[in-house]
Amino acid sequence: MTRPELVSKRTREAVRDQMSGTVLREIDEMWQDELFAPPEVDPEPVGGERVTRFQGYLQQVDWTDPGHVARALRVFEVALRHLFHHPWNPDWDPSETIERLRRLFARDGYTFDHEGRISGGPSIVLKREDLGDLRDATVIFEHLDRIDHAVARDDPALAIGSAKELVESTAKLVLRERGVPFDSGYDLPKLARMAEEALLVHPSQAKPGPDGSSTIRKVLGAAVTITSGIAELRNDYGTGHGRDTATSGLGPRHARLAVNGARLWCQFMLDTLPDPKAPWRQTEPAGPADAPNDQRVKENSSEPIS
Repeated sequence: MTRPELVSKRTREAVRDQMSGTVLREIDEMWQDELFAPPEVDPEPVGGERVTRFQGYLQQVDWTDPGHVARALRVFEVALRHLFHHPWNPDWDPSETIERLRRLFARDGYTFDHEGRISGGPSIVLKREDLGDLRDATVIFEHLDRIDHAVARDDPALAIGSAKELVESTAKLVLRERGVPFDSGYDLPKLARMAEEALLVHPSQAKPGPDGSSTIRKVLGAAVTITSGIAELRNDYGTGHGRDTATSGLGPRHARLAVNGARLWCQFMLDTLPDPKAPWRQTEPAGPADAPNDQRVKENSSEPIS
């Protein structure tokens, strides 16, 4: 299974291209201070000598390894320091370069602040490979793509709306996998609760093992609250409802709050579903009493998103 890169190639190249004003010794020092070895083989030229030297070090990094990436980001902070401290050229305005780098880092999940510090990281928890063995998971793939595109282009309303739909689709998928009937008119809080009860992870249910501990029940209670909050946030600000006035004040931080909350709940549900030690494997839960008796979900059915 291929792990995702934690800093995109586009961002790495944007940092690399700022090295034309440095000297080779400085490039070696910034990388070797973070314990990266000098490149054993010179890379193919990608520009001037300095830019190419920096590229050689970039190729030494395992961009899927959090430890490697943390060290490389410290190198980036040193490499980009001249954008914020340039008394040698008071007439030079690097604001456009800084803004572009901020956009690129933000797309990768990082914050590049006004002093040149890089913090944060990719927040994606739910991955496509998590859904590979589940039936009818195509709609969840679509929501994940929509969320990623919305966050990347700073469309918080779309991201919030898609986060709600991701939770809803995950709840329906869990119910289908468990053979629990549901009505297409059920709202998100009800669907989420039904899915939690189907897996015996709702805080109100007694269950064996760690899932029944008071600590886990507290965390699960917070996860339940998240799903209701996402539904309300989508109703107030997200896409999916006709509006006669534009929403205001929404920013990327609101989008990430909704997206990360949705992924937290969805990841837990999809981790619990195949877990052989999960509570529902020990005790078969009954379907909700208020579900229609005549509705039985067939394998590979496709339930529309309301």
